[in-house]
Parts: sequence; C-alpha cells; structure tokens
Amino acid sequence: MTHVISETLLKRFDIPGPRYTSYPTADRFVEAFTEADYIQALEQRRAGSMALPLSIYVHVPFCESVCYYCACNKVITKHHDKAAEYLRYLAREVELQVEHFGRGHSVSQLHLGGGTPTFLSDDELDDLMAMIRRSFALVPGGEYSIEVDPRTVTVDRLKKLHQLGFNRLSFGVQDFDPVVQKAVHRVQPAEQVYALVQSAREIGFDSLNVDLIYGLPLQTPESFARTLAQVNALRPDRIALYAYAHLPARFKPQRRIVAAELPSPADKLSMLSASLDAFSDSGYVYVGMDHFALPDDALAVAKRQGRLHRNFQGYSTQPDCDLIALGVSAIGRIGATYSQNAKTLDEYYDALDQGRLPIVRGLAVTRDDLLRRAVIMALMCQGRVQFESIELGHLIDFKAYFARELESLKDLQAHGLVTVDDAAIEVTATGWYLVRAIAMTFDRNLQVDQDRARFSKII
Repeated sequence: MTHVISETLLKRFDIPGPRYTSYPTADRFVEAFTEADYIQALEQRRAGSMALPLSIYVHVPFCESVCYYCACNKVITKHHDKAAEYLRYLAREVELQVEHFGRGHSVSQLHLGGGTPTFLSDDELDDLMAMIRRSFALVPGGEYSIEVDPRTVTVDRLKKLHQLGFNRLSFGVQDFDPVVQKAVHRVQPAEQVYALVQSAREIGFDSLNVDLIYGLPLQTPESFARTLAQVNALRPDRIALYAYAHLPARFKPQRRIVAAELPSPADKLSMLSASLDAFSDSGYVYVGMDHFALPDDALAVAKRQGRLHRNFQGYSTQPDCDLIALGVSAIGRIGATYSQNAKTLDEYYDALDQGRLPIVRGLAVTRDDLLRRAVIMALMCQGRVQFESIELGHLIDFKAYFARELESLKDLQAHGLVTVDDAAIEVTATGWYLVRAIAMTFDRNLQVDQDRARFSKII
C-alpha cells in the first residue's frame, strides 16, 4: 500500500470550510434578491447568449423513509399521489421560465436529485422528461444523470431510465456494513446493489457512480475497510466519498443518531486515509474533493486534459454554463447571479399559484466576486492559476490585488500543498487532497467572517 497523504497532514487541515460548488457560497445569498432580479438576468441572457448550452437541475424532494444522516431538503411520505401534484407545479414553473427566457434552448447537462428521484413512477418520469423536452433541446452527447436509491429500483426501472435518455446513474450506498446501515436507517443488502450495477452495465449506461460516507455511527476502520474492498470489487466508474457532518441542531433527522456511536476523530481520519490508499491502489484517479474516477472515465479524462468544471452538482465535464434550477429549494445560476427557490412545498406552491417564480433569495455577484470565483474554480478544477490569464481577463495586477492571499499561501507552501512562482500558483499532487483549504485562502467572505461552524469540515 502506498500512502498518498499522511494522517498528520490530514489532521493539520481538519477544519471547516465551503465545498465551493459556487462562489460566493450559498450561505451568502440574501432575500433582497427577488424574482424581478432573476427575470432581469433571464432576459439579459435571452438577449445576449442564447447559443450557449444550459445545465438543468430538477429537485425531487420525496423519500419513502428517512436516512438519519441526511442533510438534504426532503419530504418523507409513502403517499405517492404527492408526486403527481408536485409535477403539476413543476410544469407551471417551467412555463414561467420559458415565458421570460424563450423555448428550445440547448441543454448539455441534466441532473435529477433529491430526495429520491426514483420515488416517481415510470409514467411520472415519462411526464417529467416530456415536459423538459417540450421546453428545452437535450443535445446529443450531453450528461444526463439521475440519483438512484437501490431500494426503490428494479432492472425494468433501470431500462426505463435508459430509454428516457439518462446515461449516468448515481447509486446511494453510503456503507455496505449491515450494522451501520441499521444505525442510519438505510438497510440495503450488498447483493442488491451488485445486481443493479451489473444490470446497469449490461443496459449500457455510460457511467455509474457510487456514493459513500465515512464517519457514520458504528463505523470502524475495520468495518469500513470491508466496504472499501466491496466497492473496489464492484468497480464503479466513479466514486464520491463524503465525510459525515453531525449537525443535529440544523438537520432534524440527525437527532436520531446516537452521538456516542460516532467514530472518534482519529478513526475518521484513519478511514479517509485508508480510502485514499485503497482507491489509489485499485487504479482510481483522484479527480478532486471527494471524487474518484477510473482512468478512462470522462471525468478523469477531463482532469488530465484541463477541461474539468465545477457546479452545484460537483465536478463536471461540461463547460461552465448557466444553470436552470427547478423544484423546491433548487439553486440556479444565470449570468452574474445566483438564485434559490422556496425551501418548503407550501411556499413553493403558493408562489406558483400566484403566477410567480418561487425565488426567495439569491445574489448578484460583484466584480470582486467574479475575479475570486475565477481563481477558486481554477484551483478546484485545473489545480493551477496562471497570473497572466487572470490579469488579462479581469484587468488587475494579480500580485498587488492578492498580496495578502499570496502571503497566506506560504504556510501551505511549507506543507507541500502548493508551489508559487512569478507566473502561477500550482497545486501539488498532495495539495489536490486538500484543495478546499487552498481555495479558502482566496475567499474574501471567510477573511472577514471567521465563524465557519456552519460549514462541514473539509476532511
């Protein structure tokens, strides 16, 4: 086993910080940003950049049962008639979007998340995809993905998803250990996941992802090592490995987790270190921040070629583009703005009943925000910031503008995470595993606000 990063270094940077699926981060959104601001951004795009492809995110909040670790926006119900009502409101939201925006825009990326998108029936998924295709043009070769709860799908359902145009699946596994599964109220036999993954390969999906979480109750380094071995035997194209953040004051389901059953910080670091080693030894490429991919997967190829991008769904091969967000709590980006929909069904439905888009908060980014976003995304995606390209794109003197940040990077240089010369900042091979800490250096909001408890730890 080759250790890709020391536990000492992991412990040194075990600090809270943003995930940078956007900059500024969503905690900076304000209620002063309204539907009118969003409509203005839509109409500006309509006037100036119709040819650029879009990304679409659809949030389906329903789950039949609660997973105790979950921090997603969800509605727990066994009443599937709620989905039909939700789809009617989604249709209204789409119509309001195209009223201001125009119909037929090209879409190169679509993601259905939740909740549990596979809570929807085959007919409801048919209706949803038909609704999207009536209003947008899904281009050939795009990324069309859906999150799948293995407990809610069959082989026939997978065939249906492929028929509807989905070419990427993400299976929520979290942990294969039955004791851990019971502790988090998500029991799904490993054999069930194995069979579904094998069927998905035979059906012809382009890429299969498995989600894992370390730091769950009753996990031990030994039990998680068994899960890692099972995942490596399963050999999905992509793996997303997340750290469990225990925030019961913010996320009510987590109050059912017995805090005394959570692994110690030392054991949690040991699990992360073992995961990095196990996936590296099995030939996975560390794409960056929680994501691994087989060398021939499109995500790994994009990293090698410097074409990696990042949005609210994480790392992507699709070029940086505007994101239309549909459904309760969904977050979108249009031009130099971010926006978020109402977080409860009642608020979401009420806005649409009044003929309004359900925007409740957002942000119009400043020139400084755009500049820092460019630097942070270059670090997160390419692992390199070329001073000259930033200077030409934003009309600044990089070393003068970021003098404070370059001084702060010296500590990270001393730990071997970055190199800095007269032309660029380069993330080292070790630095990739702690790239969030590097990006945080350029986050102006963190410089003025040292209260980071609202963020999960970066490890």
